[in-house]
Amino acid sequence: MNKGRLEAFSDGVLAIIITIMILEIKVPHGNEFADLKPLIPKFLSYVLSFIYVGIYWNNHHYLLHGLSKVNGKILWSNLHLLFWLSLIPVSTGWVGEHNFEKAPLALYGIILLGCAVAYIILQKMVLDVEGINSPLRKAIGKDVKGKVSAVLNVIGIVSSFYNQWISGACYVIVALIWLVPDKRIERVFS
Repeated sequence: MNKGRLEAFSDGVLAIIITIMILEIKVPHGNEFADLKPLIPKFLSYVLSFIYVGIYWNNHHYLLHGLSKVNGKILWSNLHLLFWLSLIPVSTGWVGEHNFEKAPLALYGIILLGCAVAYIILQKMVLDVEGINSPLRKAIGKDVKGKVSAVLNVIGIVSSFYNQWISGACYVIVALIWLVPDKRIERVFS
């Protein structure tokens, strides 16, 4: 299979995920700015999720950019990642609808952790195909950002049952860590 087809399919799924998320935010019935107040939690959860989907789209682009060939393991690993990403709208809606309560925040973190693990698996499959001396493998190195992100997601999940502020902060910190594009990979392909 051509990697262009894999990229196009993934881009389409990610675009649909973002579209579904924004459709969850309903127009208020009133015509005053005060009528927007109940939408604040929904909007905040949407913004964070939009950033996460954007981060995965960006890193997915760089990861596949360096790919020379596609095999079945990469196809299934990519679908695994898309599965977890497709769950983001559900948890985003639940978090926004219930003002960042314990169970919705825990589910949000579980889904983010699932996305992170799925991305790590996809990355491993790509690196295995590219070989031990690939420029991409050298650029990724030990992937400290990926490991720190997974740990913060676990802390966010556990803390969601004790302190929603800490939980939310963990998820925001992970997004901030990844918000800046990964210069290691960018340098290899520029």
